[in-house]
Amino acid sequence: MINLEEIKSFFKGKILINEPLSNHTSFRIGGPADFYFEPIDKDDIIKLVTYLCKINFPYCIFGNGSNLLVSDNGLRCAVISLENSLKNKRIENDLVIAEAGIKLSALVDFCIQNGKAGIEMLAGIPGSLGGALIMNASAYGGSISDHIVDVEVFQDGELKRLKKNEINFSYRNSSLANSVILEASFLFPEGDINKIASIRKELLDKRRENQPVNYPSAGCIFKNPEGYHAALLIQEAGLKGLKIGGAEISQLHGNFIINTNNASANDVIELIKIVKKKIKETKGIDLQVEVKLIGFKSNPLEND
Repeated sequence: MINLEEIKSFFKGKILINEPLSNHTSFRIGGPADFYFEPIDKDDIIKLVTYLCKINFPYCIFGNGSNLLVSDNGLRCAVISLENSLKNKRIENDLVIAEAGIKLSALVDFCIQNGKAGIEMLAGIPGSLGGALIMNASAYGGSISDHIVDVEVFQDGELKRLKKNEINFSYRNSSLANSVILEASFLFPEGDINKIASIRKELLDKRRENQPVNYPSAGCIFKNPEGYHAALLIQEAGLKGLKIGGAEISQLHGNFIINTNNASANDVIELIKIVKKKIKETKGIDLQVEVKLIGFKSNPLEND
């Protein structure tokens, strides 16, 4: 069992008990975490993870809390949040090096300011660098893995720097899911600052026009099946605007479920089930959930 006094002897960050995770997810949904830690630097994370592994206490890493649906019952584990830490970035020998907690939008801005191209299409993705690497975030033909050189991780009790060829990146997935990501290095091509900034603005404007950015959400709920767009399938099935409790399938973008009024995780799950069933019946396509479901005793979507 966790001994908080022992942790306080080496941990410099914030410690909260029974912290509502709805305060820390972009969906604004989620019950309490037994223990919630906000480290202030890499050393804090390494020492805390080492301690938790030593006593065999479960933990999970939160970045910006996007792309997550947390159970209404919360998490019976230690949540290590990078919401307010690991945001340093720098340029070193032509490499852009950034820590895992930095928001993807802030990293894009930093690259543009320094004339680095190839990441501007990811500006509108609401998440941290660590989360973007785990899910190999992509948009408008570009992926976070396109220009990766290596990733620093704490894995199996060791600090490691994994080269790109040691990491498996695929559509909305990577082999980094079970690693504690600390920072990553990128080699971006040089670009014209004004041109890159213009592309970024154009794509952000497009997102604002076509996505429900004014409501809490977890981003796209479903992966795009090969040869299809999930949003269009949902629209053609007449499901846009469908509500359960405080959750609604966005009328602006069919692949978004939004939290309109204190939605519960169960409200969202029920909408996901309806969409999956309808698309399977009408199109014969089994939509795969992109959002990570955590804190549920079993997969709430099984056998549906």
